Amino acid sequence: MVRQPRRPPAGAAAAGALGILGPRTSRPAVRLRFCSTSATLTGMMGRLYFLALALCAFCLPAFAKDELVLAMTQTPGTMNPLISSMLAKSLIHNMTARPITAYDPSWKVVCLVCTGLSTLQNGKARLVDLPDGKKGMEIDVELRPMRWGDGTPVTSKDVAFTLEVGKHPLSGVASSEGYRRIVKFDIKDDTHFTMTVDRVTFDYSNIDFQFVPAHIEKPIFDANPADYRNKTAYDTQPTNPGLSFGPYRITELVPGNRIVLEPNAMWTGEKPHFKRLVIKIIESTAALEANLLSGNVDYVLGELGLSLDQALAFEKRHKDKFNVLYKPALIYEHIDVKLDNPLLGDRRVRQAILMAIDRKAISDKLFEGKQPVAHGGTSPLDPMFNTAARQYGYDPAASRKLLDEAGFAEIKNGVRQNAKGERFSIEITTTAGNRVREQVAQVIQSQLRQVGIELRIKAEPPRIFSEGLNRRNFSGLAMYAWVSRPQGVPRSTLHSQEIPSAANGWSGQNYPGYANPEMDKALDSTERELDDDKRRALFADIQRIHADDLPVLPLFFRVDAFVLPRQLKGVVPTGHLNSSTLWIEQWRWEE
Repeated sequence: MVRQPRRPPAGAAAAGALGILGPRTSRPAVRLRFCSTSATLTGMMGRLYFLALALCAFCLPAFAKDELVLAMTQTPGTMNPLISSMLAKSLIHNMTARPITAYDPSWKVVCLVCTGLSTLQNGKARLVDLPDGKKGMEIDVELRPMRWGDGTPVTSKDVAFTLEVGKHPLSGVASSEGYRRIVKFDIKDDTHFTMTVDRVTFDYSNIDFQFVPAHIEKPIFDANPADYRNKTAYDTQPTNPGLSFGPYRITELVPGNRIVLEPNAMWTGEKPHFKRLVIKIIESTAALEANLLSGNVDYVLGELGLSLDQALAFEKRHKDKFNVLYKPALIYEHIDVKLDNPLLGDRRVRQAILMAIDRKAISDKLFEGKQPVAHGGTSPLDPMFNTAARQYGYDPAASRKLLDEAGFAEIKNGVRQNAKGERFSIEITTTAGNRVREQVAQVIQSQLRQVGIELRIKAEPPRIFSEGLNRRNFSGLAMYAWVSRPQGVPRSTLHSQEIPSAANGWSGQNYPGYANPEMDKALDSTERELDDDKRRALFADIQRIHADDLPVLPLFFRVDAFVLPRQLKGVVPTGHLNSSTLWIEQWRWEE
């Protein structure tokens, strides 16, 4: 549904003509009636009163609008925070709930639901000996007093239930690894608990996971854990107020169309400024811009909205009405390689594909060079970035040589084939409606053709694409983006234990199916190292192994464009996994 242009409130045109109230105010117009008489004292007083009222109106403060209409390009496949890992869902869920901790816009870990961080220094975190002889950690947590939207208190039992779901092999959570690490959970009382983790990690203070309401979700889960992902109240009862404890709650959800949020009466934090948020799902990035200019949309979410090339052109035309912020982010545009595909199993083939793609030219032509070429999953913005890992430049000659060596020397009708006569024809899947991704896919298709590889492009709606990734239902290549946290160890995407399968309930995010014992060791060791310098060396190992094996082909690091109307204040881009919507209560509209 397209929102019609806003009409001024009754009487606003007349008030605007007097210079009292502009047509965008949400304040009701005041209607005054005066009786016309002869030049009497009453008439003179009436005229003086009207003049005084008009003059005072110039002193009125600007009135904020009550409704903010947002837009983004994807519709969540599910609203359950534990299932799937779509950014679209995260952006909305951050408005209705909160993780225990998160990285703030200055990239520091802060408490959102807890009363204070747990550290070795303050004694709320302790090294302990585990029964297997290894070292673990005990971490004490105190929750702030909070209530779900139906008035039920948020308690330690909600966290305990979430861990139960996360550990169950059939629950369908996006990644169960973090839950399985918690080997013991002791509830002290409703707001205090202690969890014992099976290892010592450098980021132990960051308890960055969402939890769900036990009083609503537990009966559903207990009835049939294997079917929980299909029966969760987040999807069957999305407007149930008991699913939210953040500043807003969902009051309407039309899949693929819009999601409406209104203030949560039980929210105990800073009162949000808007009485209604409408999030429109507009999967075409071209249509996003049109809706923004027409006034049908107030703001397109920067994390999942206008592409950088659109924003650059938009700023040149409309910088008088919008502020455009460019936030370099820990967002990694890349191509997953299906390693089960026999055409792609040889790493020389993957190296050849990467060298056949002119990533710098793509960045220069589409993004004015603002999106730097990626040489791996760790951004140069991250303190753990290392320059020693192998970097691949555009080199079609070297690409052809590697393809020859890998057994694809014969070319027939412009396409390489191996000794078995199998044509080197593969498919790349990506999200439909994203103009930039479609352009990049077409450029890659053309460049791979130059070295004898046939590339077929398949674009799917984001929800379908995401569901296919979760079950590894792509045949060759899959192009999309990961967003990470500062110093994030890429265990869930590169460790062999994180390969989704039917056996583990499709948990994990290692969609290529990559398994290398050396990489597993580097990932495990990096997490456990507390010393920054030693951990930086281990991060270098991860980057080196990744660059040699290339289970994922790096494209570029994204720069998010936040196209903000000048009246919208309080939006602070973060540039990492914890999005700006975690602080939605600070957003406000100032005319």
